[in-house]
Amino acid sequence: MASFSGLCSSSPSLHLKHKHNQITKLIPAFRKDSLSCTFQSRTKSVAVQSVAREVSTDLTKANDGLPKPKRGLEKDPHALWRRYVDWLYQHKELGLYLDVSRIGFTDEFVAEMEPRFQAAFKAMEELEKGAIANPDEGRMVGHYWLRNSKLAPKKSLQQQIENTLDAICKFADEIISGKIKPPSPAGRFTQVLSVGIGGSALGPQFVAEALAPDNPPLKIRFIDNTDPAGIDHQIAQLGSELASTLVIVISKSGGTPETRNGLLEVQKAFRDAGLDFAKQGVAITQENSLLDNTARIEGWLARFPMFDWVGGRTSEMSAVGLLPAALQGINIREMLAGAALMDESTRTRVLKDNPAALLALCWYWATDGVGSKDMVVLPYKDSLLLLSRYLQQLVMESLGKEFDLDGNRVNQGLTVYGNKGSTDQHAYIQQLREGVHNFFVTFIEVLRDRPPGHDWELEPGVTCGDYLFGMLQGTRSALYANDRESITATVQEVTPRSVGGLVALYERAVGIYASLININAYHQPGVEAGKKAAGEVLALQKRVLAVLNEASCKEPVEPLTLEEVAERCHAPEEIEMIYKIIAHMAANDRALIAEGSCGSPRSIKVFLGECNVDQLYA
Repeated sequence: MASFSGLCSSSPSLHLKHKHNQITKLIPAFRKDSLSCTFQSRTKSVAVQSVAREVSTDLTKANDGLPKPKRGLEKDPHALWRRYVDWLYQHKELGLYLDVSRIGFTDEFVAEMEPRFQAAFKAMEELEKGAIANPDEGRMVGHYWLRNSKLAPKKSLQQQIENTLDAICKFADEIISGKIKPPSPAGRFTQVLSVGIGGSALGPQFVAEALAPDNPPLKIRFIDNTDPAGIDHQIAQLGSELASTLVIVISKSGGTPETRNGLLEVQKAFRDAGLDFAKQGVAITQENSLLDNTARIEGWLARFPMFDWVGGRTSEMSAVGLLPAALQGINIREMLAGAALMDESTRTRVLKDNPAALLALCWYWATDGVGSKDMVVLPYKDSLLLLSRYLQQLVMESLGKEFDLDGNRVNQGLTVYGNKGSTDQHAYIQQLREGVHNFFVTFIEVLRDRPPGHDWELEPGVTCGDYLFGMLQGTRSALYANDRESITATVQEVTPRSVGGLVALYERAVGIYASLININAYHQPGVEAGKKAAGEVLALQKRVLAVLNEASCKEPVEPLTLEEVAERCHAPEEIEMIYKIIAHMAANDRALIAEGSCGSPRSIKVFLGECNVDQLYA
């Protein structure tokens, strides 16, 4: 078996000798063997002109109080070429380019926004030094320290980060090499089943789809919901390999209901198969959480920490994302190196040299700083399909806030959705080109089509990848011709380093944009409200069950109307929810409809079908 010890090998790029160029003069030199492009460059300063536009949380307005129209998009090809050259960003070490020339911001707008950006840069600097950047929860925000531990404000935090990374690499190497074996005749672990939701799933799923080799040392599956059928499907797909499956359970608090449910379902599957779950279970959670204590007491195979100062949606570079990636043979130190290089480039206070600031500038311009347009993410590479889902959580959970930091109701946000190119050509490009103009596009381009030596021509001079390239460029041009703005992010190829760079780029862009609009990007009160409401529904369901059980234990059985159930639950105002609870129970054979049908709520009478005497006197 080939060695995978290199997946955690040190990278010289961790010394962060960063070089990037703001492209203002393009002299492309194409090499057929590498498909790379080299550039000569010089930096052009931003022209500072009089302020022509004030953006608030209302609408952009002129002195007469009427909305101020934006200047029309530049259409002259020579002027567009100059704009492209002037604003093209290149990161040489990451092989990454950012083209913002098809967003119509003006020099006046850039000059007006400059003070806000300087304030945002200062806020990000303080955040990285350990300031309480999440005031609602009194927490530091330290995901940037994960890829450069020397930035951590305390030596103890630096040591925690480094020790955790070393432990992940050692554990993954020992699993892959077979030094750590499952308690079964299989001989070695062959599968990973990751149980988690939200940030504990979306990042690992994206990285697995983007970077896992065709034949990874361990194949990975995900349980990322509390859907019984979905859980059953994943377990059924494992079949007899359940005995050689490493189960990773990821929950920061250890009490996330969906993750807990997934764990309980998987543990039942292990019991049914006569397997000892603890010998194949791994916990990634906060120290002394419910999950951590459970894993410790039950003697799970391994435990790895989640840190208080890392949020779920920015946890891909923590154990949450690194352990699943390492087990698939992905070089996680290279992923961290790419993120660290991008972090360095996004610390500059020169807007044109800061790719994350350029993204934030474009988002603000395109949406008037109030989320007035959606961001459509279109990666033209199958392996990057899940990037849009990953960014959907990162951007929307961070920016979708009711109140700003001063307590004003602002209802901020930026809606993100996407597909992949060129699949989008046969899906919703028709509307993007000619329909409601309520969006801007982010194209993700990958220059390398196939590994060197594997390409071939479908017809003279044209490869399959050329068609994909043509679709991207044609769609970009067709949209812009109809005044549809777009950003294009380009990487040389999809590698651990470039993926790490993309993750870091969008993490920083979200942080900078949040500062521009004065909101807390690092909490999620709306999510907590949803969890609380779900808990109230389940509490009501228990009361409904108690009422129906009592009626079912009578002689004769007493079928109840919805109104009678609501009255006995002392919740007449909850009658609609009680109806939905009963309909769900009836569909799953846990309640019987004695009369009527669920399609006519007022007609139904319901009972349980059997009496639970123990529950009656509980």
